[in-house]
Amino acid sequence: MTAAFLFAMLLISISESVAADRLRIAYSSISAAYTGIWVAQDAGYFAKEGLDSQIIFIGSATQLAQVLVAGDVDIASLGGGPVMAASLSGADLKVIGNNVNKLIFSLHAKPEIKSIEELRGKRIAVSRFGSSSDVAARHALCKHNLDPLKDITLMQLGTMSNMFGALKSGAVEASMVSPPTQFLSEKMGFKEVLSVTDMDLAYPNPAMAVSGDWIRKRPDIIDRFMRAYVRAMHRAKFDRESTIKTLAKYTTISESAIISRAYDFYMNKVLERAPYINMQGMQNALDDVARTVPAAKNAKPEQFVDLRFLDRIEKSGLLKELYK
Repeated sequence: MTAAFLFAMLLISISESVAADRLRIAYSSISAAYTGIWVAQDAGYFAKEGLDSQIIFIGSATQLAQVLVAGDVDIASLGGGPVMAASLSGADLKVIGNNVNKLIFSLHAKPEIKSIEELRGKRIAVSRFGSSSDVAARHALCKHNLDPLKDITLMQLGTMSNMFGALKSGAVEASMVSPPTQFLSEKMGFKEVLSVTDMDLAYPNPAMAVSGDWIRKRPDIIDRFMRAYVRAMHRAKFDRESTIKTLAKYTTISESAIISRAYDFYMNKVLERAPYINMQGMQNALDDVARTVPAAKNAKPEQFVDLRFLDRIEKSGLLKELYK
């Protein structure tokens, strides 16, 4: 009887493994904004939804948008601007949710630089032109009457680690940073010249996008992804210790004080229970895309989103069940 029972359990396990649907999820920056995805992976919420998930880091939103269009990933978490730009160029992409709905960046500079005006003629690191860090930098500069094209040299350096590395080495005088890198930068003596976070600019930073083909053919997988994400955010908010370990793993920052501060900042001030979409933020992203893509001037933010998956999460009662 025992042998038969074990054999039956083995068959069930094999069956479940075979039935699991592959899901390739990519993200474009090292930031606690991706906490929901990371926790869903490490805590097994994707697996519990029957998803054989793979988490992939591609350190450029523009490149990640191209990878999503090519079908090499299934869900991409990246700045909303590149998604819109790709869509306006003919790609069939839709935003199904936003991890974060505002720009979370600080402009950090060498200690001797005391004001943003002192950056005139200097170099500022961003990830890629059109990325969230680039949008944040240009917004901050324009607010202080500095022309990003004439008064400053914006240097696209790829990943956040590359940007911060350039600041540490002196290759640039300033860099856009976000938590937890922002807190590490402070500890190393670099100075905040300006907080874009405090400007409270709505922006999909990042958004979660899928192809229209996937929406048509595999809406069930997207629903399961969304359920796993919402459960992961609940766990992240109420299981501080394990979430901090997950943040340390994916950010590769081992200093507990910095990771703890990043956790508190994102959990208390940034991340929401579900990946809601702020439409004003989508409009702001579209306005920025219009600088380089003329078709954006006549577009509406609604054409880039598909709200059915968020709607189903709301109607399912899952959020009420988790937060009762």
